[in-house]
Amino acid sequence: MYNILICDDERDIRRALSIYLAGEGYGVLQAENGKEAVEIIGNEEIHLVLMDIMMPIMDGMAAMTAIRQKSNIPVILLTAKGEDMDKVAGLTLGADDYVTKPFNPIEVLARVKAQLRRYAYLGGMERIPKSLRVGDIELDDEGKSVTLCGDEVSLTPTEYDILKLLMENPGKVFSSKEIYRLIWKDDPIGAEGTIAVHIRHIREKLEIDPGNPRYLKVVWGKGYKLEGKQDERK
Repeated sequence: MYNILICDDERDIRRALSIYLAGEGYGVLQAENGKEAVEIIGNEEIHLVLMDIMMPIMDGMAAMTAIRQKSNIPVILLTAKGEDMDKVAGLTLGADDYVTKPFNPIEVLARVKAQLRRYAYLGGMERIPKSLRVGDIELDDEGKSVTLCGDEVSLTPTEYDILKLLMENPGKVFSSKEIYRLIWKDDPIGAEGTIAVHIRHIREKLEIDPGNPRYLKVVWGKGYKLEGKQDERK
């Protein structure tokens, strides 16, 4: 059973989400602020977090920073309309997705299931013994790790999936919508901004000069590609 942590200072939102998630068979824990969420994650086995941004004591951004220092579990932000800059900031800090309030619980469930599928896969439930190498970047799909010049690079599950897609298809251009459909397995609503943030975050981790990338290239008006020759090892 997967355990979902709902972190929101609004009791009604926590209660409503708890009812829907518990009805799907998930274990549900609740936190009123980011500080409580970080403490729960440190003491309990949590597989996914639904995180509000604006909260007292510790907001969602500070909580995201603390969580990513210790864990790569999927985090879905619960954001209000007009918080576009907060969405971008959250994705930059390592959030995997976001849902805008007021939200449809069915949409939340769909996004939760999609993130858990990827998290379970990255956790080793469907491992494929394969290693990919493009230039100095190596992706070990058996160990679910990425290294740059031999040094391990910490990626979130979403960043890992995007990089793997591009490394499996070096030189091929993927539009933001194509990447969103393939990774999120959902309609590409807001795909451009979401993918742009994740691509920038991957660049910051893998490129010596993110502003002048060697590997992760933008093809203006078309999308993104990973440049280089693939060395695939089974």
